[in-house]
Amino acid sequence: MGQLRVDQAWGSFQASVAAHNNNPAYYTDQASGGPRDKWGWAGQLALSIKNLPTGPGDTVDFQGVYTNGATRYNIQDLAAAAGLNTIYTGITGIGYGFAPDAVFGPGGQLELVSTWGMRGAFNHNWNLYWATSVFGAYASVRYTGAAKSLMCGVGGTVPTILGAGVITCNPDYNIGQVGANLRWTPVKNLTFTTEALYTMLDQKYAGVASLPAADAVGKPAGNYNLKDQNTWTLMFRAQRSW
Repeated sequence: MGQLRVDQAWGSFQASVAAHNNNPAYYTDQASGGPRDKWGWAGQLALSIKNLPTGPGDTVDFQGVYTNGATRYNIQDLAAAAGLNTIYTGITGIGYGFAPDAVFGPGGQLELVSTWGMRGAFNHNWNLYWATSVFGAYASVRYTGAAKSLMCGVGGTVPTILGAGVITCNPDYNIGQVGANLRWTPVKNLTFTTEALYTMLDQKYAGVASLPAADAVGKPAGNYNLKDQNTWTLMFRAQRSW
């Protein structure tokens, strides 16, 4: 991993690159062997601007990233916020956004997954006790043609998980988020935060998924329509630091 950083009175600029070795497991078991390792990488640019006319301590931050075979450097936080690859809507809707570094099948090589993303935030201090942040993020995940064949063909990941009701099978997707929070610090090292977050999953599957019960989210077994998803999250937090 390498990094170049410049810090000035106006803020900072950073460029970094990271290498990631994709070390896959066996095709089926130890006797079957497995594909060779393949290196992936991620590149990132970040800009932070301070000394803004809006007030002391205010900042604007931007970040852009591209990955190939190193998805975790971009999509991990967004995918987690999307419910660990799955978003349910109401009773009968569901959307998927898988986030692997690479895909492989029996006897094949690793097919690296490519992503790009950007993030931004503005932080404003109203006074010594109150502060607000407004933030957003967007990312896109793209699979190679060979990876799509492995995932969507007979015996592939998607038919195995979702069943035979998938009309359009395409694991590519986009995911975006926008949110804001309000923080109150009545005394030093004690902060109360309320935050609202909107998440949008633009997924490419269509049809009906036949799914088992998902006890973790209280969803019964049944048929769910594959479609884009939109969710709201509201969070309250009390944080004490020592």
